[in-house]
Amino acid sequence: MRAPIKPIPPKHSQYGIDPSFVKTRAAELPGITSVLLKDLFPDLPDIIFPGENGLAKVREAAIEALSAVDMSMIKPEHSVNILASHHGFTLMGGEPYAELIKAIKDVIEERTGCGDIRLRAGVGMRFRETEEYIKRYGLDTYFNGKAIGIAPVDQGVAIETEIGTLYGLRKAYDADWIVHSHHSDVREVHFHRQVDKAVKPFGMSYARIETRSTYHQNLGPRAANFVARALFDSDFVQKKFAFAAFLNVAPNGIVGVDVDNDLYALNDKVTFTGCRYYGKIMTLFGEIDECIAVLDFPCPVPYVFAAGVIYANFAGANTDLYDLDVPLMPYTWYTEAFYGKNGKPLLKDIPSINPAIRMCVHNYSWTGYPSAFFSEQINTVVVGKEQADLFDMDPLNINYMDFAAVIKSTEAAMDFAYKAADTRKVIIFDGAMSGINVSEPLAELLLNKAPAVSDRVENELLPKWLRQRGVHV
Repeated sequence: MRAPIKPIPPKHSQYGIDPSFVKTRAAELPGITSVLLKDLFPDLPDIIFPGENGLAKVREAAIEALSAVDMSMIKPEHSVNILASHHGFTLMGGEPYAELIKAIKDVIEERTGCGDIRLRAGVGMRFRETEEYIKRYGLDTYFNGKAIGIAPVDQGVAIETEIGTLYGLRKAYDADWIVHSHHSDVREVHFHRQVDKAVKPFGMSYARIETRSTYHQNLGPRAANFVARALFDSDFVQKKFAFAAFLNVAPNGIVGVDVDNDLYALNDKVTFTGCRYYGKIMTLFGEIDECIAVLDFPCPVPYVFAAGVIYANFAGANTDLYDLDVPLMPYTWYTEAFYGKNGKPLLKDIPSINPAIRMCVHNYSWTGYPSAFFSEQINTVVVGKEQADLFDMDPLNINYMDFAAVIKSTEAAMDFAYKAADTRKVIIFDGAMSGINVSEPLAELLLNKAPAVSDRVENELLPKWLRQRGVHV
């Protein structure tokens, strides 16, 4: 068995506990090993990050890809907004996404002579989060003071679309041209179901709260995907859209950079990557029969990472998140609203939360995202009074600790979990790159199940998933 992979370190944030309070990482405990994702699925693509000179290779890939895209519409006297989303800064530590954004700025300046280039970084509900990222990665100085965070409660702009008036964020569109900088990791596939994932930020990160709430609350997953497409297809956005630049991401790391003037062509590539490579990881996760899930990553509860996918996806791994014949997932804000007082789904079409998760050990995670549903549905212990108090005071999580117990240390929490859950299988959501930190029994299960999963995805599931989305490769 391999030694554990170093987790993503704790980070300072107004949304997280002081990193000094994180005394022990779960990967440091006895019985924890790691599995390289390439050992599970040898056909995963080769990566440029992490690895030797990884950031330099990301920049090199970005410059090469950008050299082939048409920028002739941008004139020296024009202004350009590079649009970004907060999730990119939690991907592989955040540095690769920041490097992509810096490269975009530099190449636009060099090729067009345009000097008025700004960064507009959108967020979800943690309204000040991208301000922290802008400072952390030096983007405030790199953009000469023209880098700002934009929140869904900021001033809006009416955008006429084929389905009526929708609302974007004024500061996202207050330039002559916009460049859409994003990434291909699947993130909230339980929401978007890998439908128009590349277009999604136009209905989320760059949209006013009235419009983005249509996605979460009014129409729900899948039904609301057309909102982002309607915004992007509008005359208002099309007249400003220059090109899109994406980090090409697989579960094991950054593969390269894709740049295109045609966002829908890029979307087809993103769809294939998301279904083929991430689909194998999620299908494998569905083979786990029982486990303890450990949260140990600087992100809100649903967004902590393992093997390139988030805990919210694992909560629904008892279903096929990619199969569009399955109408509803175990967890989204939309389906969460259809749970009764007994904590069970009111509608027969809503599956229960993944029963393989026998217990959750919340070692380290952030506030700022409503997460009480997880502690209510899954037996949860939180490490440390400081962290428990933080969640108790968070307006979005005032009920989280109503359903969770507090245990003083990581070691004691794991001892309790082993006894209460009656399993030695452990999966750690700590952002370990290129692999996954797990207990030895779970490592054995994953290695044994992976070949059959790979074969099933390649020959049965992938053709179905792509056919459902109209993607032909």
